[in-house]
Amino acid sequence: MNATVLAVVLSLFSAVAYAAAAVAQERLAARTSGAGVLRLLRHPAWWWSVVLNASAALLHVAALKFGPLTLVQPLGALTLVAAVPLGARVAGRRVSTVEWRGTALTLIGLAALLVTASGPAPDDILSPPEALAVAGTTAALIGLLTLPGSRLRPVGGTAAGSRTGLRHATASGFASGVASALTQTVTVAATDRSGSLLSPQVVVVALLVAAFATGGLLLSQTAYRGGLGGPLALVTLANPVAAAVIGLSLLGERLQGGVAGILLALAGAALASWGVVALSRSAPEPVVAPADEDHPVAAVLALDSLAPPYEGPLVPKQPAPTPPEHLPAM
Repeated sequence: MNATVLAVVLSLFSAVAYAAAAVAQERLAARTSGAGVLRLLRHPAWWWSVVLNASAALLHVAALKFGPLTLVQPLGALTLVAAVPLGARVAGRRVSTVEWRGTALTLIGLAALLVTASGPAPDDILSPPEALAVAGTTAALIGLLTLPGSRLRPVGGTAAGSRTGLRHATASGFASGVASALTQTVTVAATDRSGSLLSPQVVVVALLVAAFATGGLLLSQTAYRGGLGGPLALVTLANPVAAAVIGLSLLGERLQGGVAGILLALAGAALASWGVVALSRSAPEPVVAPADEDHPVAAVLALDSLAPPYEGPLVPKQPAPTPPEHLPAM
């Protein structure tokens, strides 16, 4: 099978797993709003979301072995495309016309990117100084986005809680994108067979991958407390931006077709971004359906909501009528 086709197929399965994990994390965040990390670690649903994320990450690592960053990372937008029918299924509703339109725009944009970004399997890797420089720059940017009172706020009149969630989602996307770029370095270096599998370069970059992957997971968990649509859209857009910058500037990756290819890639990126934003804005908050608690995945995807039980109409209770007193005979 062609390396590009294999990378696309692996990215597709990875996107589906990431979509299931995102829905699970959003349910868990809604149920445990304000809970600390230690409380999340004691929750079984958290560990099932970790399993879904880990499975998606393994598929993503395999895709990075066969395709360049400029090809694999934009396909992460398929996560939101997969989340639309999955969320509709969990909510017991049909996919709306607006959601189908957003899906079509995203797929058309990704098809344009596939034409220009397809290329041979990657063979360049980041040197230790380059990896440390990328890690330091990304850590500083994440700090600016997540520090309390940060002035880096999304445009618009969103509430303070929503702004915090969107900032954390952007930081999560950057962390995940850098983790993917560093993962490609580890994968190529470990399978090159020209050096030791436990060389200092591989060990240092692998530790950075673990740090940024874990940070991205925790940041996305806090981001989803404000809902799924907007944060997932920002994670989906920030991830390929960070990875593409690294791939084009440090790993020697190039777009196919010269100037025409660059224009086609920009048009495709614009269409895919338009579709992702449309999907994030159009999807209603899912209604939690009863879960089969004996099935762990179903339990994760349909956690109990925080809505109070129904108590009937708010009609004042009328006092019971009192019997008339006996009147004396005249």
